[in-house]
Amino acid sequence: MNILVAGIGKVGMTLVRQLSAEGHDLTVIDYSSGVLENCVEDYDVMAIEGNCATMETLEEAGVENADLLLAMTNADEVNLLCCMTAHHMNSKLHTIARIRDPEYTQQAYTMRGAFALSMVVNPDRSAAREINRLIKYPGFLKRDTFAKGLAEIVELKVDEKSALKDLSLFQLNSTVKAQILVCTVLREGNAIIPSGDFSLRQGDRVFVTGSAKDLAVMLRNLGIITHKARRVLIAGGGRISYYLAKTLLEQGTAVQIIERDEKRCHNLAEALPDASIIHGDVSNQYILNREGLEGCDSFVTATGVDETNIVMSLYAAKKNVPQIITKLGRAENMEIINELSVGSLVCPKELCAASVVRYVRAMKNQVGAAVTMHTIADGQAEALEFVVDENTRHCNEQLKNIKLKDNVLLAGITHKGRTIIPRGDSYFVPGDSLVVVESGQGTVLRLNDIFES
Repeated sequence: MNILVAGIGKVGMTLVRQLSAEGHDLTVIDYSSGVLENCVEDYDVMAIEGNCATMETLEEAGVENADLLLAMTNADEVNLLCCMTAHHMNSKLHTIARIRDPEYTQQAYTMRGAFALSMVVNPDRSAAREINRLIKYPGFLKRDTFAKGLAEIVELKVDEKSALKDLSLFQLNSTVKAQILVCTVLREGNAIIPSGDFSLRQGDRVFVTGSAKDLAVMLRNLGIITHKARRVLIAGGGRISYYLAKTLLEQGTAVQIIERDEKRCHNLAEALPDASIIHGDVSNQYILNREGLEGCDSFVTATGVDETNIVMSLYAAKKNVPQIITKLGRAENMEIINELSVGSLVCPKELCAASVVRYVRAMKNQVGAAVTMHTIADGQAEALEFVVDENTRHCNEQLKNIKLKDNVLLAGITHKGRTIIPRGDSYFVPGDSLVVVESGQGTVLRLNDIFES
């Protein structure tokens, strides 16, 4: 596909990396010649220097022949004007705009037609939603949902005291007393799709498929905390903190936000009257202790500085806070940081990029395309959801008679509102949703790609 990417910041560069790897023809637009030079040096792209919201620049970028425009600059107004102008020049063009300001977000969603938007992405709101989902189940480091929430893939870490340590997968279901499936294990930096005789070790990061009910049963039987968070302490008062606090307060959870900028504190206090807003240096251990760090159920580090977030999370781990969630602005070091005791990692730009990539894949392969896609195991594997239709091969055949490609696992079947962990005698029919895990190189774009020819 011919794709224009306007704005090569953190999100824009992440999209260029992922979409370039999938073989799309990319044209990048930015004001900065230095940014464009780096982009051209690293990726096979065409670069245009200029204002992406002007007809002259868009014409030079070839908007008339483009299939999709991604407006990812740091200015919401520029992104909206860019999409409107581009769509005026090419009425068949799909457009996606990044909108961050809370004052614009809802307006952009409700006026998508007027702004000529195919899709709106808000990295901060996406991150807040992800953090809230993690707070609901504090035993999981990561949660990805499929089939409208009926199936999930969650991540756990096997520590020294874990009941999973030295347990073979043959023994797993009888231990956790739930219908679940270990679909991937990340061991020493390598993603593995395990067989039944595989044994878990200390330090493994384990990715498990199941229904929300079965996963909750698993947590309970493993002795992992499952109660609802009563008080959440948030370090940093930016947009993510605002969206998160608003949601938590609506759910009846007490919220404290520590923010060093006094004006921002006043704005938050006005916007969130039921939250406790504390003016102070979030990196000051005395302030964290004074505000009850040790007694909170969840601690979220959401400042704009990754190093500050990491240090505060490490301090919270030392204080044995039950749940720690660390926001990262840069995803480059996630693999290294995952080895530290910083709890769950949430990267807004990665969440934003993943949603855009899902849209692009659906455009490219309308028939049989993945309706949901999540990266797991530090990007070494993908979990994809497909809907079975009349064109899907092997309908009504037992799985034991179906040959899947190497590095592909059928992890779940959702049938008539019920999630089924696949067995040899399981089968699927049109209308079912399938969760597929692939540890290859993104070669599964359509459901029929998982089968051996």
